[in-house]
Amino acid sequence: MADKAEEGGLVFHPMDQFIIQPIFGGDVTWYTPTNAALWMGLSIVAIIVLLVLGSRHRAIVPSRSQSIAELAYGFIYKMVEDICGKEGLRYFPYIMTLFMFIVCANFLGLIPTSFTPTSHFAVTVVLALAVFLTVTVLGFVKNGAGFLSLFWVSSAPLALRPILAIIEIISYFVRPVSHSIRLAGNVMAGHAVIKVFAGFAAIAAVSPVAVLGITAMYGLEVLVSFIQAYVFTILTCVYLKDALHPHH
Repeated sequence: MADKAEEGGLVFHPMDQFIIQPIFGGDVTWYTPTNAALWMGLSIVAIIVLLVLGSRHRAIVPSRSQSIAELAYGFIYKMVEDICGKEGLRYFPYIMTLFMFIVCANFLGLIPTSFTPTSHFAVTVVLALAVFLTVTVLGFVKNGAGFLSLFWVSSAPLALRPILAIIEIISYFVRPVSHSIRLAGNVMAGHAVIKVFAGFAAIAAVSPVAVLGITAMYGLEVLVSFIQAYVFTILTCVYLKDALHPHH
């Protein structure tokens, strides 16, 4: 570390916070408990505490935890109903679970020295592929071969329809890529910038500016944490609507 400082290099490493590390030491294998698994588990615990324990004693005048649980429930329920219609409400539990996991993982990742699972493509790709496969299978189950009409733009001139069909197919299969990269990229970038400002905070000459930068970025990251969970969820609803109503 000192050698790098003498050579003019950075004495802090913004990307080190994203390294997967075993909790009890040793090498990382598929069965090794890691910091990523720990914080994903804590995200699930946070969901249970908020939605199950927080609303266990339901009252006319709700407690703070009950109010948050009801707001989250009503927010996602309304989103699914508005985008997918009444038919989409049967898939509300899955979409609600997605939103709560992502938003809790994002918020817990803002705790100093914590780990943010959603900053890793290994996590976001699995979430995006789960949505993609679920929607695709559901589309064929509900509509049969009629699901392929999603790629056939009947309102376009006949000569352009084959070209547009190819574009639509490519766009469809790119969905899990954009779905996952958008979430992980935004979360990773925000945390890296905060770490950079934190490194400059140790330098006396720039520490006041760095502290202001950290405060501003932290506030922005709180907003981004919610917005990225919202974007991931609303895109899931849009994809679900395509599976339920491919002709529209």
